[in-house]
Amino acid sequence: MFPSRKRGQAGEVTGLLGERALVYIISKYAGQARVADVSPHDLRHRFGYRMAGTVPLHRLAQLMGHDSLDTTLRYVRGTQQDLQQAVETIAWA
Repeated sequence: MFPSRKRGQAGEVTGLLGERALVYIISKYAGQARVADVSPHDLRHRFGYRMAGTVPLHRLAQLMGHDSLDTTLRYVRGTQQDLQQAVETIAWA
């Protein structure tokens, strides 16, 4: 998903961004957006959670590179705030 700009023998793009580069990029743009404490892992969880609303779980597991649906389920669990909002939505319906 994150190709690097490193060039191989024939000039082709090789490899993926390293962890340090990805952390740097996310920190840079989080700082510009004035969003504190955002990590690649946080974004991965948010991606899994948001996609779970529209993509079947077995497809989401493929997208996230998981061999087990149990692993994917960890990413799609709602936060305490998400659960509170769900309760409030049905409480007044």
